[in-house]
Amino acid sequence: MARRIAFGFLILLVITGCASSKKSRTRQVDRVIKTARSFRGTPYKWGGTTRAGMDCSGLLINSFASIDYPIPRMSADQSKIGKKVKLKDIRRGDLVFFATGNKRRKITHVGLVTDVRGKEKVMFIHSSSSRGVIETNMYSTYYKKRFIMARRVL
Repeated sequence: MARRIAFGFLILLVITGCASSKKSRTRQVDRVIKTARSFRGTPYKWGGTTRAGMDCSGLLINSFASIDYPIPRMSADQSKIGKKVKLKDIRRGDLVFFATGNKRRKITHVGLVTDVRGKEKVMFIHSSSSRGVIETNMYSTYYKKRFIMARRVL
């Protein structure tokens, strides 16, 4: 009988731990996205990390700093952290990587998924070289062609 009670208690701890870790991830993702959105309208500046101007990886460094989660400075290095995620499994908080330069497979741009509304509506926030920090649909013609991968950091 004591073994059954102990086993039941262990199961309860595991279930509770899983639920609280999901809540914790959700809170972290919400905070990172809220921070990223606070930079909307910030102009693009190559190598920038401040409200005076920032690039795509600088936006993510600042956003993840809000939860004390340091990430690498460059988008190509950011593409090596976390676990790879299939396009169909993307969710809020995932990082999305693109090849926007001359080399078709070289990662040069990164964004943060802010909303997933069905198959062809995946919004991400990023610092566009022409428009600054904005949210864009990943399935827009430009980004759909240049998508390389997604990664889940949290």
